[in-house]
Amino acid sequence: MAAPRVGVVKMASCDGCQLTLLDLEDELLALGERFELVEFPEATSRRSNGPYDVLLVEGSISTPEQAEQIVELRERTKLLVTIGACATAGGIQALRNWGDEPAWRAAVYPEADLIESLAHATPVHEYVKVDAELRGCPIDPGQLLELLTALRVGRRSQLPDEAVCLECKRLGRVCVLVADGAPCLGPLTQTGCGALCPGYARGCYACFGPREQANVAGLGRWLAAERSGPGVDRLFAGFTGWAPPFREPASRAMRGFGTAEAGVSVHPGDSDAEGGDP
Repeated sequence: MAAPRVGVVKMASCDGCQLTLLDLEDELLALGERFELVEFPEATSRRSNGPYDVLLVEGSISTPEQAEQIVELRERTKLLVTIGACATAGGIQALRNWGDEPAWRAAVYPEADLIESLAHATPVHEYVKVDAELRGCPIDPGQLLELLTALRVGRRSQLPDEAVCLECKRLGRVCVLVADGAPCLGPLTQTGCGALCPGYARGCYACFGPREQANVAGLGRWLAAERSGPGVDRLFAGFTGWAPPFREPASRAMRGFGTAEAGVSVHPGDSDAEGGDP
């Protein structure tokens, strides 16, 4: 049986999820024997326009060129897999979706007229059909390996759909939400990161996005009642704020920050993130 033709491409992103593939290290040689890597700029100068049996797509759709490119790639791909928070939920750059895009662009680039960008930075699935997704910022190498293995042997991948809280329990970690009162989105967030932030006494930032049937309103009310200050909605305006379950509280948090002149960080770990409406 011929090895599946695999491509790895990026849209608007930092390349971190692509590098996770290289971080597999010990498994790379075995993957190279079972897959034909025909497009992966981070790893090889070999280029291919397809067709692809599997295409891993990193990054959000943020420019008119990318909007056209993803449609063309979809036509040449049997199985399209989005990787990372940007491709699956819009990423941190989707925070611009609540603001004045020309104003943001003018604040970043000295000659803004030379830059073409869309008003919104959105996940890939808003443009084309996506067959599978790997979440995270960056993705988990174990989940990537599981997906590729499942594709190669022809079985369904076994990816988790449980809260980060369950991973914390299995690892024997003290709940930062209950014990320390730290704002944590772990009860709402799909696991996959190894409960990294709670392991360092930090609340979960939801970079793996909302898990299925996440009770966003319920946790939001509890946090608003328990926290001494306002700003609960700001917790959702992060890596996956454009994901539908998080979009309503993130929208409330972004009111008043719609122009580049505002200059306010909305990262949940920043000290400036304590203001705003609960």
